[in-house]
Amino acid sequence: MDLIRDLKQGRRRAIARAISMVENDEKGSRDLIKKIFKTSGKAATIGITGPAGAGKSTLINRTSIELNKLGYKTAVLAIDPTSHITGGAILGDRVRMTESTDSGTYIRSMASRGATGAVSAALRNSIRVLEFAGFDPIIIESVGAGQTEVDISKMVDLTVVVFNPNTGDSIQTIKAGLTEIGDVYLINKSDLPGANQLYDSVRDFIGMSEKNPQVMMTSAKTSKGIGDFAKKLGEMLEERKKVKKINEEARLDAELRDIVLNNVKNKVSNMLDSSGTYAKYLKKVQQKSLDPFEAADKISKLMK
Repeated sequence: MDLIRDLKQGRRRAIARAISMVENDEKGSRDLIKKIFKTSGKAATIGITGPAGAGKSTLINRTSIELNKLGYKTAVLAIDPTSHITGGAILGDRVRMTESTDSGTYIRSMASRGATGAVSAALRNSIRVLEFAGFDPIIIESVGAGQTEVDISKMVDLTVVVFNPNTGDSIQTIKAGLTEIGDVYLINKSDLPGANQLYDSVRDFIGMSEKNPQVMMTSAKTSKGIGDFAKKLGEMLEERKKVKKINEEARLDAELRDIVLNNVKNKVSNMLDSSGTYAKYLKKVQQKSLDPFEAADKISKLMK
């Protein structure tokens, strides 16, 4: 099997194999990215996040169908909480998204593995794989409002934050780290009681944001507002094309720093493992005859 040729032709088995390689095989991943890197960085990327239960999977399912109708070829990467038993991703999202798969959308779940750095590396390269296979835009779905969401928002062209009136979302929830990252705030499940109040609250609060983001209402269940949401995404992505090159350069700067820092960290860690000096000072710290800061300063000076 010629992986690069099959990837270029958009063959699903090749895409699955390439993303698995990116997640689990460092050497294979490096060889693959070396071959596809030159043409990367042009596909549009959309991050969709929000609290669990906001209805993101159904929303993405319907939205990707609408985007495909508009002439796009959509792919979805769903970052799932790690399954404690298998270490793999929980595949509930894929079950809820079968409809969009039929319309040509490619869906892949990725385990978060609890490490933002690992997610970032696998995610960046999975985006490159999907882009090489002809997908554009690529939607990244994630849960919650933690560091992973902030990291993802720096890696995509547009970030959509989804709320729904049923999850007890309030201004306090909205303040909890999500206001800085959203380009679009979506009140989903708008057919439920309390949706209008939540919409007004979000609009009032988001009005204070520098980004001047969009606030919209949708109901994935009834498809109300989904067509308008997809069109708005298309318009905003067209607008973002003007700054795509600058944003891509900034993202490559962040990626290169991540890789260099990780390499240095591993190198230093290996040096410490085999260092008699480190072992000597560690013993002093363990015996409480030296505090960790002073010990670290002495070790660092000796390693220069």
